[in-house]
Amino acid sequence: MLGLWGQRLPAAWVLLLLPFLPLLLLAAPAPHRESYKPVIVVHGLFDSSYSFRHLLEYINETHPGTVVTVLDLFDGRESLRPLWEQVQGFREAVVPIMAKAPQGVHLICYSQGGLVCRALLSVMDDHNVDSFISLSSPQMGQYGDTDYLKWLFPTSMRSNLYRICYSPWGQEFSICNYWHDPHHDDLYLNASSFLALINGERDHPNATVWRKNFLRVGHLVLIGGPDDGVITPWQS
Repeated sequence: MLGLWGQRLPAAWVLLLLPFLPLLLLAAPAPHRESYKPVIVVHGLFDSSYSFRHLLEYINETHPGTVVTVLDLFDGRESLRPLWEQVQGFREAVVPIMAKAPQGVHLICYSQGGLVCRALLSVMDDHNVDSFISLSSPQMGQYGDTDYLKWLFPTSMRSNLYRICYSPWGQEFSICNYWHDPHHDDLYLNASSFLALINGERDHPNATVWRKNFLRVGHLVLIGGPDDGVITPWQS
């Protein structure tokens, strides 16, 4: 199961991402054109830094000298940890990288990692992200029968998974943090401890500040497609 999930990125999504890289990984403004802005990569559910080896090779070949950091946190089953816990862990990892890059950094975040990055950009009032690339990420939630859901919850159908995900116990799993059942919006809004907050769908005292922080991003690129096979609906 873990291998099946991890195979998605090298086979297809890197190819979709490549045309955007020359436009986004531009050299720093003069007089700093001798160096490219650092790139930070955040993996997705059940993934690890190894899944991005092809992307790392491509950036090194086409933009020599670019500092690329594929964050090696919450790998494999650890990616099921609650998303706010992951946000805190990744925040501690990116702060020193950003501190060494006064001209800004680029952020490439895959699948579930795109939600982690979006939350990061919302809670960090001092981030310096120039480009945020969200690659096949369920920014509006997940609602679909996929292999990983059947593996995690073998006795639950999509139609009744809300009973698990919208419980205090279910919210301890990352995928339940962004499970969005359109047939039970009331339960989603009341129970979601992550997606409903970063989407601004539920009032909270940090909503205005989070929006202001996110708007510090220089460029936003959202990449997805109908052949995804995992993110359902793919438009999410």
